[in-house]
Amino acid sequence: MPPPSDLRPVPAETVVPALPLNAAVPALPSEAAVPALRSEAPPSRAGAAGEPRPVPGLLAAAEQHLRIGSPAALADAVTRSYLDDGRCVGWYGPPASGWRLAIDAERADAPVPPALADRFGATDFWARWTRAECCCKLADVPVVAWWRRYGLGTPSDGAAIWRTLRLADLVVTVGFAPTHPPRDLALTDSESRLTRLSPGQ
Repeated sequence: MPPPSDLRPVPAETVVPALPLNAAVPALPSEAAVPALRSEAPPSRAGAAGEPRPVPGLLAAAEQHLRIGSPAALADAVTRSYLDDGRCVGWYGPPASGWRLAIDAERADAPVPPALADRFGATDFWARWTRAECCCKLADVPVVAWWRRYGLGTPSDGAAIWRTLRLADLVVTVGFAPTHPPRDLALTDSESRLTRLSPGQ
């Protein structure tokens, strides 16, 4: 299979366009909401003006942070993606504070399962597949729910950024999404039951 056309390295500041949605895929019912992710680079989370934005820089240099090997050899990776031939791809990049990371990898020459080719098309299949899998991991939703909403496409109105690349005989997508701050569970004095004590308490 020739390399998919969108596997060229993406410059750090380039916005990766979302794929068009597959019109034949039914919309996801409203009760099964899938968080939106997008390919646009979110605002910099760097402190001082002029500091490099860490995540686009990590994506631009993704080849330097990815390793291929056995699961045992890559046990210390930050995160891993397992291949159908027993190998593993691991991420060894530095931490990016305030961001979640996901990777997904597939063999570029692997045959596309006929049922999936019929549903989503075979063109650039593994590039689209790894992006969708990456987005599912970042959004923490099952891939079947993602398919119903986006097919193998990616939404344009979310907060994730990613890069899809060729690494040896593999198609790999690396994605980042901003972490949400933990919900503040502290109650104000007016909300606390302890401020409304009954007599004798």
